[in-house]
Amino acid sequence: MPDSGSKAAGAAGQDHIPSAGAEVTAAVESATAATAGAGVPGAAGVSVPAESAPAASAGVRRTSLLVTLVLGGLTALPPLSMDMYLPALPEVTDALKSPAATVQLTLTACLAGMALGQLVVGPLSDKLGRRRPLLIGMLVYVLATAMCAVAPNVEMLVAFRLLQGLAGAAGIVIARAVVRDLYDGVEMARFFATLMLISGVAPVIAPVIGGQVLRITDWRGVFYVLTGVGVVLTLVVWKWLHETLPPERRHTGGVGAALRTMKGLLADRIFTGYMLTGGLAFAVLFAYISASPFVVQEIYGASPQTFSLLFGVNSVGLIVVGQVNGKLLVGRVRLDKVLAVGLVIVLAAAVALLLMTSGVFGKVGLWPVAAGLFVLMSAMGLIMPSTNTQALMRTPHAAGSASALLGTSSFLVGAVASPLVGIAGEDTAVPMAVVQVACAVLAGGLFLGLCRPWKRSADV
Repeated sequence: MPDSGSKAAGAAGQDHIPSAGAEVTAAVESATAATAGAGVPGAAGVSVPAESAPAASAGVRRTSLLVTLVLGGLTALPPLSMDMYLPALPEVTDALKSPAATVQLTLTACLAGMALGQLVVGPLSDKLGRRRPLLIGMLVYVLATAMCAVAPNVEMLVAFRLLQGLAGAAGIVIARAVVRDLYDGVEMARFFATLMLISGVAPVIAPVIGGQVLRITDWRGVFYVLTGVGVVLTLVVWKWLHETLPPERRHTGGVGAALRTMKGLLADRIFTGYMLTGGLAFAVLFAYISASPFVVQEIYGASPQTFSLLFGVNSVGLIVVGQVNGKLLVGRVRLDKVLAVGLVIVLAAAVALLLMTSGVFGKVGLWPVAAGLFVLMSAMGLIMPSTNTQALMRTPHAAGSASALLGTSSFLVGAVASPLVGIAGEDTAVPMAVVQVACAVLAGGLFLGLCRPWKRSADV
């Protein structure tokens, strides 16, 4: 969309913010009515009559809890798929007799699949609704994960991880689109923070579960557990997640229309700025995710269980900061200010890690490095909800496509960062820190250059 149009869209989004509660009430109430066969049209801008407000509010409390749990499970699946597998990376390297850089391609393949899959599923969900593409994606995810468990070599494992990522993309992109269907403005930012609480539990428990699974079986057992998780989540989605995009709000047209929609979104300078800022921040995070098993276990000699504990503590930091953001900052402090503070903290932590790992302070043990990683990961609780909310507020007409672009940019940049952290082998953490510093600098520069927050002081 042209920049002038995007400004108008942004202004429209701001106009809706004071009535966000009514919009959520109307959207959830209409979705519930549609499920019951009442045929009430649902859209985020529909008002609720004053006399029905109390009943509608009660409906929001009941329905939003259910929707939150389901969407939280969908957003938790990608970190679960990644983080349960992390303690097993050194074992996979030995078992399949492959170098560390090759085994890290199993992470890259999954990320690349999630990125590409979102480009397909996002526009499809705008055309067909959210429920059908999601269920198909979940079924394929279960099959692909089961194939990972029986992969005979690293090449097949990479291929199955790619398929797993392609299918798992459905949960990521549609969860964000459903949030945009139901929420707006401040309420959307708070809901993203709540989702971070639920999905943040996955990184906390996933490495711990992975480490314990490795006590009783080998790395293949991790994928068997993930297969079971996928089956349970598919059944939950099938039973409890109802359609949130009614037929009258769906897009028509084929691939060409979808591409034109995405081109219009990318033409919005501010949307693109938030998309790239969030993507590069995710690359900082994923550099940590892909390198930390080797940094903590191979360089500093920690056990898989110690690594799992440290990873869990870092995830708790992300959750706590995310909840402080959602409960205390959102609605009181502009999202752009919160985002700027998060970017500064990430850059400072990345620079400190680079100085420590490169020997500027002499030989540094595990705990100072772990402290730097804790600060870096915790600051993501300020960045991720802010970039998602600011970008999606500009795109109420194409939430699926916008969500796809947000997710694709994050996973593609993360997929590029993954092999770079192991480029110098398993004996140094310097490449990890270099990638983190570079991505943090780029994220801050694009935020300032494209979003220009000082010119938008009236924004949320």
